[in-house]
Amino acid sequence: MKQFISVLCLVGILFVPNVIFGEEEAVAEGVDPPRSTVLMEASSGQILKETNMHEAIPPASVTKVMTMLLIHDAVASGKINWDDQVTVSEHAASMGGSQVFMEEGEQQTVRDLLKCIAIASANDAAVTMAEFIGGSEQQFVDLMNAKAKELGMNDTVFKNACGLHVDGHVSSAHDVALMSRELITKYPDITKTLTIWMDTIVHRTRRGESEFGLTNTNKMLKWYPGITGLKTGYTPEAKHCVSATAKRDDMELIAVVLGGADSKARFREAGSLLDYGFANYKVSQGPQVGEVIAQVPVKKGQEDIVDATIDKSLSFVVPKSSSDANYEYKVEIDENLVAPVYKGQKVGTVVCLLDGKEVGTGELIAMADVDKAGLKNMIPYMLKRFFKSDEEKTADEAPAEETGDAAEKTEEKFITEEIILDDSVA
Repeated sequence: MKQFISVLCLVGILFVPNVIFGEEEAVAEGVDPPRSTVLMEASSGQILKETNMHEAIPPASVTKVMTMLLIHDAVASGKINWDDQVTVSEHAASMGGSQVFMEEGEQQTVRDLLKCIAIASANDAAVTMAEFIGGSEQQFVDLMNAKAKELGMNDTVFKNACGLHVDGHVSSAHDVALMSRELITKYPDITKTLTIWMDTIVHRTRRGESEFGLTNTNKMLKWYPGITGLKTGYTPEAKHCVSATAKRDDMELIAVVLGGADSKARFREAGSLLDYGFANYKVSQGPQVGEVIAQVPVKKGQEDIVDATIDKSLSFVVPKSSSDANYEYKVEIDENLVAPVYKGQKVGTVVCLLDGKEVGTGELIAMADVDKAGLKNMIPYMLKRFFKSDEEKTADEAPAEETGDAAEKTEEKFITEEIILDDSVA
């Protein structure tokens, strides 16, 4: 009997782990995929991979990417300063969810409030800053929606500054990537705050001072190579969300996951997207700002030509198998440019080609002013015109195509002139 029991125990020891592992594998395989994902390259905005990237769903605290962007915009414009003291309102202090437990009347600097938002995803800090910049949370939300429209975030409607669930407060993986890109490319120093693992703030209230610890909600900081941010989020309605940014070899990627089944699943999915991008793509540099790309002829100017450059540096993502030797760009200039010409004025376009395929476009702009020619400058111009052939003069003086009433009047003028000419000949 004892031998039989021993055999049963041995069988149990041998097979129970396998059963348990089998259940875990089944659970892992049965995890629902996230609802909306996208992988974007930051410098170009190029989409490398996506699933339902335009599905409008609750974004939870990933909303705070826009809040942080508007905070930086306000500092950059001089509207507020990093060392400004901000008073916490009753409304801000009442926020639930993720918070740093600030009290009504408590004061914190803009810098520390940003730290609370970026590291601890604090709803009370986000609403405090919203009221400070907008005058009220609702007026700040209006600014958020205006910025979303400016960035082309067509799947997004914001209803609050922190991401707590409200019906109709929605975004998409694509739109989250757009605002994430704007934040990290316009204000790259934000990554210094986003990558802080642990920090503290000091609460100063009527009861005295107390230190409060902050721990980053982005667990990818602990294990993903090259991680630079950005923001996590969770509500029961939104499920688990993350906008993860990482940089390697001068290429920065943005992986957005909305509606993940659990916390680990969202990070795992974001890591897989980033791995795919780094394994298969590289950034190729196109024309750069300040590089003379073309010399554009100028008519009736003190100078005959003006140097032109690109309005903003171009870069594009290509497969790692592509050769930069197959890169070229095609320039189209304004052939009827007449002085005065102003620095920064559009004078043409440039199209970047890789293996004959268009990968990017930009505007050519003048690199200097060109004033109208004075009498001294016009004499050589008129002499040149005088000795031009009749065909060249006709080409230069050919009127632009006219439409509508103007075209009809011009046609009538030509007909009248022909009649007069015919009568005179008769």
